[in-house]
Amino acid sequence: MADLDVLIVGAGISGLGAAYYLQREHPRKKYAILEARGALGGTWDLFRYPGIRSDSDLHTFGYEFRPWRDEHSIAGADKILGYLRETAEEHGIDRAIRFHTKVIAAEWSSSDAHWTVEVEKDGERETLTCSWLFSAGGYYRYDQGFTPQFEGRERFRGQIVHPQHWPEDLDYAGKRVLVIGSGATAVTIVPAMAPAAGHVTMLQRTPTYVLPVPSKDPIRNALRKVLSEERAFAITRRKNILQQQLTWRFAQRFPHAARRLIRWFNAKLLPAGYPVDEHFNPPYNPWDQRLCVVPDGDLFTAIRRGQASVVTDRIATFTETGVLLESGRTLEADIIVTATGLNVQAFGGMTLTVDGSPVNLPDTLAYKGMMLSGVPNFAYAIGYTNSSWTLKVGLLCEHFCRLLAHMDAHGYDTARPVVADPDAPTRPFLDFGAGYIRRSLADLPRQGGRAPWLTSMSYFNDVKLLRRLPVEDDELHFSHSRTHLVPQPSTHPNR
Repeated sequence: MADLDVLIVGAGISGLGAAYYLQREHPRKKYAILEARGALGGTWDLFRYPGIRSDSDLHTFGYEFRPWRDEHSIAGADKILGYLRETAEEHGIDRAIRFHTKVIAAEWSSSDAHWTVEVEKDGERETLTCSWLFSAGGYYRYDQGFTPQFEGRERFRGQIVHPQHWPEDLDYAGKRVLVIGSGATAVTIVPAMAPAAGHVTMLQRTPTYVLPVPSKDPIRNALRKVLSEERAFAITRRKNILQQQLTWRFAQRFPHAARRLIRWFNAKLLPAGYPVDEHFNPPYNPWDQRLCVVPDGDLFTAIRRGQASVVTDRIATFTETGVLLESGRTLEADIIVTATGLNVQAFGGMTLTVDGSPVNLPDTLAYKGMMLSGVPNFAYAIGYTNSSWTLKVGLLCEHFCRLLAHMDAHGYDTARPVVADPDAPTRPFLDFGAGYIRRSLADLPRQGGRAPWLTSMSYFNDVKLLRRLPVEDDELHFSHSRTHLVPQPSTHPNR
C-alpha cells in the first residue's frame, strides 16, 4: 500500500489548483504537496523585482472556482500571492503542503503499482510512495536564471542584477539603469524603475511585440454594480477567454494585419517622430513568441516622459562604466539588469525510472498534454503559451480527476500511454519561438502529429478533449498490477 494516493510536486498556482480539484472530486484520497522552497505561491513568491505582475488578466489567470474580486484585471505579484494564500487557506490546502522538500528522483514499480519517490528535506534524504505522481512545478529552474556570456563582464564596476535574484536592498534612486532584454520581465521592470531612477535604458537585440491593455476591465467593473460577484466573474471570464482565443487566431490567420494594428497602438502612445519600426517592429509574426502586455501603456508613458529609452543593438563588450555596442555607441550605467530569460527545467529536475529503466524525456511523447508515453501514473501541468496559463491547468486537473474516477470504477491501478505507431513523425514539445524554449527543446519530450499526442494551444479544442470526451482511448492502456497490461476498447477514440 502506497503512503499517498497522489503526490503533487510544487505549491504554485498549478499545484494548488490540482489539490483543489483532487480533494473536491476525490475527498477520500490521500494527497500531499511537496514544495522545495519555504513558501507557497511559486513564481509569485519567488520573483521580487520592481513592478512584477501578471501579463494575463486575472479573471482567466485566476481559478475558475474562485472569483477574482480586485478591480484591477492586470495585477501585481502581491495581490496574486494574497489570492493564492487565501485560496489555499480557505480550502485547507495549506495543511497538505510539506515545505523545504525537494523531489530528487522517482522510480515506478509495475508489480507494486506505485512510485517510490526520493526527496531531500533539510539536507536529509527520505522516501515516500504514491500511486500517482503529479508534477506541477512549471518548466523553469527556480534556483538559476539564464544569463548569456557577456564579453568583459568582470570589468564592469557597477552592480549586475538578474531579476530572478533581485536584492531586497538595491538602491537605484537617481542612478543610470541599463536593462538588457525585451521580454515580459524587461518591459515590466523599465516603467517600474523609471520614476525613481535617473534614467532607464532598455537594450534589446531584437524588438518584441508590445501591446498596451487597460489594467482595469471596464465591462467587468460595470457588471459588478448590477450582478452578483460570482455572476459578473463568470461572464467576464467567458468574455476574456473568447477575446484571447480570437486575438490569437486573428494573429495566426492575418499576421500582417495584426502587425499593423499593434504598430498603430504603439505609434499612438509614443512621441511624434519616434522610430517605431526600429524598436517595436519584430522580424517575426505576432504570437510566434508571446506578446508582451503593458498595463495602461506604462512603458510608452515612461518613454514619452523621457524617463526611459529603448536601444536596439548588440553588445560588443562590457566596460568599466557600461557597455560598448557593436555600432560603436557606448551606454553608461551604474546598474545593469540582465533580464535575459529563464533556464527551462522539466519536472523540477527530478529523474524518472520505470521498472529499472531510466526515462529519457526526448524519447517520450506528450499524451493529451498531461502524461508521457511509456510512463505509468505520471501526470504534469503545463499551461498555455498563447493565453492564460491557468486556463489549461484547470482543464488538465479536471481530466486527471475524471481519469482517477474511471480507474476506480473499473478496478484499475495503472494507466500507461502507449504510442500505437512508434515510427510516426514527431515534432518539438512546444511550437513556440521563445529563446528559452528553443535552447531546451533537445531535453524535452516530443509531441506527435495527431491527437491524443498533440500539445494543444487551443482552449476550445481542449474543452472538448479534456472536459467532454471520455477518458478512454485506444492508446491509454489500463491494468491492475496482478494482471497483464492490455489495452481496453475505446468507446470514443480521439482521432
